[in-house]
Amino acid sequence: MNLKRRQFITLGSLSGFGLAVLAKILHTQIAQSKDISPGFTPVARTPGKSPLLRFVAVADTGTGTRSQYAVANAMTAYHRQNPYDLVILGGDNIYTNGEIEKLGEVFERPYQALLKKKVKFQACLGNHDIRTANGDLQVRYPGFNMNGRRYYTFRRNSVQFFALDTNHNADWKTQLPWLEKELSSSKAPWKVVFGHHQIYSSGAYGLNQPFIDTLTPLFKKYGVQLWINGHDHHYERSKHINGTTYLICGAGAGTRPVGTSEWTAYSAEKLSFAAVEVYADKMIISGIGTDNRIFDQGAIAFKLT
Repeated sequence: MNLKRRQFITLGSLSGFGLAVLAKILHTQIAQSKDISPGFTPVARTPGKSPLLRFVAVADTGTGTRSQYAVANAMTAYHRQNPYDLVILGGDNIYTNGEIEKLGEVFERPYQALLKKKVKFQACLGNHDIRTANGDLQVRYPGFNMNGRRYYTFRRNSVQFFALDTNHNADWKTQLPWLEKELSSSKAPWKVVFGHHQIYSSGAYGLNQPFIDTLTPLFKKYGVQLWINGHDHHYERSKHINGTTYLICGAGAGTRPVGTSEWTAYSAEKLSFAAVEVYADKMIISGIGTDNRIFDQGAIAFKLT
């Protein structure tokens, strides 16, 4: 936090008034970058309480480039201070054409440190992934934990996750009824759905009206609190839209320009990943860059339905 030494000394000499001014300055800097270092506590955390679950999300990673390694290294640095064992991998796992022979180059080596720590990656398919064998080889690859399914669900503690195939050739006649059935039967207090393509975006691809028409009514009906996607190569966290926050984590290896929209809470053209901490009463989302600093943070409050 960039509080100048002179400000600190001056404010410290002003007793109660100085502390009040200091508090105001600190409050205005909450959304600015904060170091991930020993003892750092994000503003929105509950003091003395550990999260029920911590996971990270990243997408559009599979390049094997220096940029991918920079994000992977930041994910590893975050893991050292804030241990987690789950990564949501949001598609375009292998560029450019989903060639399975590139797995070592674009997945196993970049994330070697995390894989050695038994961190589990849960993947979905992106549009580049289906260019080879329609992505079937990735669906069967053990490291992506899809277990032969293009869409699937799993639960971790108080969170149930639902992975979707959002590609143009997805079997929506089967997948959409499956999603509604799984959402309706879920007893998990927190529900997170993820897929590759955007729904609300201020980037290159913009609004996805077909998904707004078909998916968001289900999110509202069954209380989905968080949607995660890639495809657009930026970071963007939406405001709550009918109870759902839309999170874009597509800057895992490259970036494109992004603006803001009426639904945007924060957006950035920045190599990054997102970290999510889940408590009984809230979910905290942090955007983290390759400088190991938190550049965005927002909370989702738990609401009884």
